Amino acid sequence: MNEPTPTTPETPPAAPLVSVENLNIRYGKTHAVRGLSFGIQRGEVFGFIGPNGAGKTSTIKVLATLLKPTTGRALVAGLDVAIEAHAVRRKIGYMPDFFGVYDDLTASEYLHFFAAAYKIPSAKRRALIGDVLALTDLTEKYDAPVDGLSRGMKQRLGLARVLLHDPELLLLDEPASGLDPRARIEMRELLKELQRLGKTIIVSSHILHELAQFCSHIGIVERGEMVANGSLADIYRALSLRRTIHVQLANQTPELAAKIRALPHVTGVDEQPDRLAVQLREDEMSAEDLLDAIHALGARIRMFQPDAMDMETAFMKLTEGRTA
Repeated sequence: MNEPTPTTPETPPAAPLVSVENLNIRYGKTHAVRGLSFGIQRGEVFGFIGPNGAGKTSTIKVLATLLKPTTGRALVAGLDVAIEAHAVRRKIGYMPDFFGVYDDLTASEYLHFFAAAYKIPSAKRRALIGDVLALTDLTEKYDAPVDGLSRGMKQRLGLARVLLHDPELLLLDEPASGLDPRARIEMRELLKELQRLGKTIIVSSHILHELAQFCSHIGIVERGEMVANGSLADIYRALSLRRTIHVQLANQTPELAAKIRALPHVTGVDEQPDRLAVQLREDEMSAEDLLDAIHALGARIRMFQPDAMDMETAFMKLTEGRTA
């Protein structure tokens, strides 16, 4: 008699670090957030996108325990932000789009002040402050007066401040707001580094193509409602957006280009001197399947490079520019 094969129970999915459930926020007669629901797993970078007045800042303020929901609830690490606000604050680092600094302090004094507020032992503060200044590339500004820092440096100093107590979740509301191009690039690279360090991040921004470079998930809101939520690939697939893929062939001929043009879900092929620009409906065929199909035609492929997807196109297609 054969012994029954033991079955291994499936591992339940991990609980999200952030869970927003049917969140509603009202300011008098203004219904700013309308039934918003989403979850964010640990280690994810969630890009929060929407027109001005869409409800992004209000939602982030709820997660930061600065605003109570009218109805619904929000949880951080299983803690209700409206009921267990003090415990939630130990787990988050919140940086608003504009924050004041104490101009009569140096950068290190500013951070020492907040380290004391977080009750970090004084013996550990100097080393910790050195670490966060190094991470934000401000080491040389240790003794510099805060009022002499550029806006970009002040933004990075603000980020250093919220990292002092090693929070699990970073809430960054328009961290690149008002920055010049170089400072935006520096901020973007810093957020990528925090992502590599395993931080869970919610970041709102209007610089859409930069969000697309490092966010694992995107939530697009308009008039307080979530109009799209998922990975970039999920959103583009749902929108049926075309993607351009640059293909360089060692044996490129007009006949081979015609065969590629005739492949299912290919909507066009632009023959260029050194490559083909193939237009693909990625909701119907993946780039990987296209690569296999082109290879099956006898093509000798030197380069196969999909264009970065166009977040601005998705944003304009999904929203109408209305506010609550």
